[in-house]
Amino acid sequence: MIIGIPRALIYWKRPYFWENFFESLGFEVLFSPKTNKEIIEKGVKVADPETCFSNKVYWGHLLWLEGKVDYIFVPRLKANQEKLEYCPKFFGIPDLTKILVKTSILTETFDERKEKLEKTLERLGKKLKRDKAEVKRAREIAFLKEKEIAEKEKQEFFKKIQSKKPKIVLVSHPYNLYDDYVNLRMKEKLEKLGTEPIFIDEVPLQNQKSKIKNQKDDGPKFHWEFGKEIMEKISAVLNYKITGAIEISSFQCGCDAVLKEFVEKKFKENKIPFLYLLIDEHTGEAGLQTRLEAFIDTCA
Repeated sequence: MIIGIPRALIYWKRPYFWENFFESLGFEVLFSPKTNKEIIEKGVKVADPETCFSNKVYWGHLLWLEGKVDYIFVPRLKANQEKLEYCPKFFGIPDLTKILVKTSILTETFDERKEKLEKTLERLGKKLKRDKAEVKRAREIAFLKEKEIAEKEKQEFFKKIQSKKPKIVLVSHPYNLYDDYVNLRMKEKLEKLGTEPIFIDEVPLQNQKSKIKNQKDDGPKFHWEFGKEIMEKISAVLNYKITGAIEISSFQCGCDAVLKEFVEKKFKENKIPFLYLLIDEHTGEAGLQTRLEAFIDTCA
């Protein structure tokens, strides 16, 4: 049996977990390819005009998997371990998916306000005719892989932070940061300009609970998981010598429209140059390159 996973949007919330989980249960996993022009065009064609760019990209990846797999895995993400909500657009993705494709959808609601992740995974495994022991083993393997990757990213972060190059923090959701087609090869462009780009995801939060407890409580109380996570990681990265910060946002992202004001304020309070970039299917490389060059000049 082949389980398909769209390589976009919600995939990037746990990019290493699901592949290892399903493979450990004995299934083959097929990812949609990296984002390309064809995938974007497919997504834009079927998307509602009010849909954010990130969702349009997801629909393109979803349609690519149509007819190529036995199941397409589309989880319904509602709340994380800290009981903070994911983006409201995530809630309805499984329902919209069933309208767009004929391939069977494998889904389960992940809401850790109501039950632990382990319990939800058991129900997911039951749909695939796997018992609790098999699901537990697959879960442990997937968690271990996540831990290994997190440790490697932590080591890579400290290598970057020790670089003598100007360090530019890229603030965004992982599905924007790690998709080179979506962000128009932002990392590559910054490296060619002689800087050391650092993804906000890479910033480690050591002694997270005690550190946050001792911080001055003057920030917003986000009920979105990404809002709290990004603001905490910005506070952490400010402990290092940062040259500039760039926030990348998908066009029509309602959550980012609110978050942007707090992100910008945080960097400007620390006298760090800040650039806000809005991306969609019409964003051109030439204009982006000019803005990046001008921004790096201001950071010098």
